[in-house]
Amino acid sequence: MKRIPHGLYATVFSVAALGLIVNMLLLVGALPLVFLLITTDPTRSWPLLAVALPLAAPALCGAFTAFREYGLGGLGPVRAFWQGVRAAGLRALGWGVAVTAVLVVLLVDVRALSGTEFAAVLVPLLLVLAVLVAAIGIVGLVAIAEVPGARFGEVLRSAAVLAVRRWWLTLATLVMLAVQFAVFTTAPALAIGITAAPVLYVAWSGSRYSLRPVLPAEPAPASV
Repeated sequence: MKRIPHGLYATVFSVAALGLIVNMLLLVGALPLVFLLITTDPTRSWPLLAVALPLAAPALCGAFTAFREYGLGGLGPVRAFWQGVRAAGLRALGWGVAVTAVLVVLLVDVRALSGTEFAAVLVPLLLVLAVLVAAIGIVGLVAIAEVPGARFGEVLRSAAVLAVRRWWLTLATLVMLAVQFAVFTTAPALAIGITAAPVLYVAWSGSRYSLRPVLPAEPAPASV
């Protein structure tokens, strides 16, 4: 039997450590949102959730930065995470507020129109718009993590165009996030401690691939 190379063990352990560390830091950075999701009924506490959701955006940028630095062989996950929060946190927070505000308006309109004669036409349209806004929000957040100095208009334009152009990647990201939310509702500890980082890595890698036409050239990975 062939012996498993030592480098394979090292890679497996480093990936596992990356996931666990990112999950822990995400829990700290998104604690208000996680606390509300665990302790309240979202159908009643949605105004508080709408306030807490943008607060998690800087932590997501930190996670995306940690993923990028791991691929490049750069900073360790803890330093990379907080570097991402410092570099892109304020812009990510503003982006999160804008995206959440649009989503709240659309979903409130869906609820208000659901019992009217216009529901058959307007409700599906509003739901499609809400899904599109969520997709743009995710791709835009990855863009902010990759280029913290990008202007709001540039992020919005690039995210809107490329999220639709690479719709299959966007759809895969949304499906993965929906599955993660389903896991969270049934097993919060599993979702927070294990699956969060892999799902966000898929979201980051797919969105980053979609954004390749507008991102600066990648530096070469550090040699080991």
